Amino acid sequence: MTQGPLTTEAGAPVADNQNSETAGVGGPVLVQDQLLLEKLAHFNRERIPERVVHARGAGAYGTFTVTADVTPYTRAKFLSEVGKQTEVFVRFSTVAGNLGAPDAVRDPRGFAVKFYTEEGNYDLVGNNTPVFFIRDAIKFPDFIHTQKRDPYTGSQEADNVFDFWGLSPESTHQVTWLFGDRGIPASYRHMDGFGSHTFQWNNEDGEVFWVKYHFKTDQGIKNLTAEEAEILAGKDPDSHQRDLRESIERGDYPSWTAYVQIMPAADAATYRFNPFDLTKVWPHADYPLIEFGKLELNRNPENIFAEVEQSVFSPAHFVPGIGPSPDKMLQGRLFAYGDAHRYRVGINADHLPVNRPRATEARTHSRDGYLYDGRHKGAKNYEPNSFGGPAQTGRPLWQPIPVTGVTGETVTPVHAEDDDFGQAGNLYRLMSQDEKERLVTNLAKAISGVTRDEIAERAINNFRQADEDFGKRLQAAVQALRG
Repeated sequence: MTQGPLTTEAGAPVADNQNSETAGVGGPVLVQDQLLLEKLAHFNRERIPERVVHARGAGAYGTFTVTADVTPYTRAKFLSEVGKQTEVFVRFSTVAGNLGAPDAVRDPRGFAVKFYTEEGNYDLVGNNTPVFFIRDAIKFPDFIHTQKRDPYTGSQEADNVFDFWGLSPESTHQVTWLFGDRGIPASYRHMDGFGSHTFQWNNEDGEVFWVKYHFKTDQGIKNLTAEEAEILAGKDPDSHQRDLRESIERGDYPSWTAYVQIMPAADAATYRFNPFDLTKVWPHADYPLIEFGKLELNRNPENIFAEVEQSVFSPAHFVPGIGPSPDKMLQGRLFAYGDAHRYRVGINADHLPVNRPRATEARTHSRDGYLYDGRHKGAKNYEPNSFGGPAQTGRPLWQPIPVTGVTGETVTPVHAEDDDFGQAGNLYRLMSQDEKERLVTNLAKAISGVTRDEIAERAINNFRQADEDFGKRLQAAVQALRG
């Protein structure tokens, strides 16, 4: 079925899209050929800056369905009744690689969910791991610089990676996770997702609860060995993106069961671990998983650039009944993500179709800027006003957090059983002998690429402090590889 004639960007019909205008047959091209100039100028600008982290990704639309009553804990409307459904967009990604990097690599996976709720969009921006390498956002640029290409060599350097990890012992837990069996998921469908951070839920009575989100894959966990991943990354760099798209195309819709851990606010001060430390998990024996929803992906994007590359997620996008915690990594992300999107996509990124609210309307007094679409027409652009413009509600989205003390650069509070190695050791001791062997082999191979002995020894020592057997086996494996 014809869609009408080809036109210019301004809508004029195109007479010839095969040949540019010239001064006579075989002569030089004329600057008056505006179709040629328009096409080349647009082509030069087809790409926006890629994400500094999470550049390589794939996404899909779907639904979130509430499966249990959580109204005693949160007043969020999209969670207000069993059976209620909310449209979502989910983006999966690797962290360190650039836009052209392969999918099958040892790297955490981003797991970002945009809920198009009737109270505005709620973005839950997490990973496939429940913890992270650092607990304070001030260290994030330094950490990522060690994972990216060295400014002198232009390559990722083992010296940089393990120098930072060795000097940052709080990373030991996440590194143990990353180099274990779940470090390379077989696909985006076969991995769990986590909010990772601690968040606030508050109910209609103003009661506060601290929560952690878990999304358990209904497809089952499947992972790749280092050898399998090396082959797949070379044969099919798009393996994870292709798997997600094709599974949805054939009607094999991936799904996750959503759980939440709930801590009464009063428990936080005396809990044995700092509950806002991103390098720690809450043991399920202390705060069990409570099922509350089902996430299903059932529709592919029509255009990858418009809907995946230009999609933006921000941990600062909360809705009534949900808010932040004092987690220092989360606090930094509340600023950094929105700032990245304003730089990368533009000040009106939230107006793009994939990002704008679906179940409600955004009503702001912000105007103009790059790609502004004139949606406000002649409405006044200030508040308060006497012309019927949108006004404040007077009710905050989340409950205030009491604070005391003086301002200044502060170390994260230490609780009774806080340390940088205990949970990494617990994770190691949970593993079977085969799992331990693969973990040690993966780590040893990576550490053997370090050129300076003191960097390698310091990195190994962190794992030795987590578990004596872990460190002993790792040191022997590294020595064997380094001769």
